[in-house]
Order: sequence, then structure tokens, then C-alpha cells
Amino acid sequence: MLEPRPRAIGLAAAAREADERPLPSDHAVLRATVWSEGTQAAAQAIDHALVEEVAVALVYNGISHAVMLATPSDLEDFAYGFSLTEGIVTRRQDLHGMDIVPLAEGIELRIELAAERFVHLKQRRRSLVGRTGCGLCGVDSLAAALRPVAPLAQRFTLSRAALARGLDALNHDQPLHRLTGGAHAAAWVTSDGSVQLVREDVGRHNALDKLIGALLRWDNDPRTGFAVVTSRASYEMVHKAVSAGIGCLAAVSSPTAHAARLAATAGLTLVGFARGQRCTAYTFPETLTA
Repeated sequence: MLEPRPRAIGLAAAAREADERPLPSDHAVLRATVWSEGTQAAAQAIDHALVEEVAVALVYNGISHAVMLATPSDLEDFAYGFSLTEGIVTRRQDLHGMDIVPLAEGIELRIELAAERFVHLKQRRRSLVGRTGCGLCGVDSLAAALRPVAPLAQRFTLSRAALARGLDALNHDQPLHRLTGGAHAAAWVTSDGSVQLVREDVGRHNALDKLIGALLRWDNDPRTGFAVVTSRASYEMVHKAVSAGIGCLAAVSSPTAHAARLAATAGLTLVGFARGQRCTAYTFPETLTA
């Protein structure tokens, strides 16, 4: 039997609906069936927590710029970080306000952008066909895809012992991943190995944007620490780190060749396969001390 079609609602009713709709959780508990090892193992029904991914639209001064699939947590950080790493803003003061609006289809981040930055954004939009979560899809030219980034002013020196301490602490500071097994994390770690901030998301790019947004919102100096990500380090991840002024990016998995080349030209210390006491420096190994 077909369900009746929903009646159309006016703008005022839609606004009231948005006001009354709560933000979705960062995870959902669903019923699943599991089999343990062994051919004679019996099936077992369990409740399993799964990380959520929700369509999140970034709307600047009333104009929708991008829709990303993201975990609906730390969304203000996400908006700040995305805006900075995409070159939409250059400083925290360029964002004048924000409303997080849950809708039936997803979430809108309605951002009030400074007038001069909005003019810049409208000029950029003329060359954009669309954007997706990969970070580069939807641009219409190689120049737009490979956006230049200003090299870092100075090298960041880090001890391998501090890196190991930060990795160990991060292993215990990922509640969403511990619950679901499906979230990436990005952490901000001080030069002595103390984890100060952790942001999680179903997408590795989003997790890093959330971390960068938190740094921007709270005026953390990106020269005083380094970032760790629980993923590979792609070109976009390196570009985001350099855009935020971060001097060292450590990934638990491999970087791409393109990421390593960008890190070398931008002055970023890029570390891969960072696991415990082991790590591999792909750029500026002299900045890693004992």
C-alpha cells in the first residue's frame, strides 16, 4: 500500500519544524547477525552501534556552497575548519555567526560571512561545478584542483618520544571509534606529547577539518604542536594541514606520493606509519629527534 504523499508546508512551518527537530546522534544502534570463527558456529543476533553519516550543507550568507557527508558532531568546528582549509576565510573574525539547522534531509550550517570574504567566495563559485567529500571532485580545471598553498614560515621540531606518547594517548581517546569501529580521528598534540584536542568523524577529511576548526575557534597557535590522523595522509590532508599553519602531520597509515611532494615544497614534516615507537619520515627527517 502506498503511503500518502506529505502535504506541502510553507516557509514559516518549515522554520518551525527545523526549530523543533533535534540534532541527530553521532551513532545509531541497529540489530545485526554475527558468526564467530568455526564452521559449526551458530548465528547470534546482537545490537551493534554504527557511526552516522548525515548530509551537511554549508550555506554562506544564504547561498549553499557544498554538501558533505559527515558525522553530526562538533559541527561548529567543522564549519570553521572547512571554511579555513577551503580558503573561504583566512581568520576566525571572517565568520560573524552561525546557525545549525536540522532538517528532514540533513543539516544546514547557515554561516554569516564577512562581506569581503563573501565577494571572494562568489567569484570562486563561478569556476566550481560542484564539490563532494573527496575534497577535489567537481572542480572544472587542473588549476582549481591543485590549489596553491603558501609554504610554512618555519620547520617544526618534534621528538619521536613525544610522537609515541601522543599516539598512545590517542588510542584511548576515541570514544566514537571505540563504540562503533567506524570513525576516523584527528588529534592536536603538544610538543611534549600531550593530546589536547580530538575530533572524530566518519570521514578523515572531516575529522581534520573539525580539529582545525577547533584550533581556529579557540585561538590555538598551530606552531606549538602537531596533528595526528588515524588514516592515510592524502594530498588533501597535507593541503589542509599547511593551510592551517600546522608544521607536522603524522598518519598511522601511508601518505600518497603526491602528498609527500606537496609536504616537501610546503615545508611540512610528513610522518607515516606512526605506530608506537615506529614511524617513517617522508620529509625533513632532521626535524625528528630522539
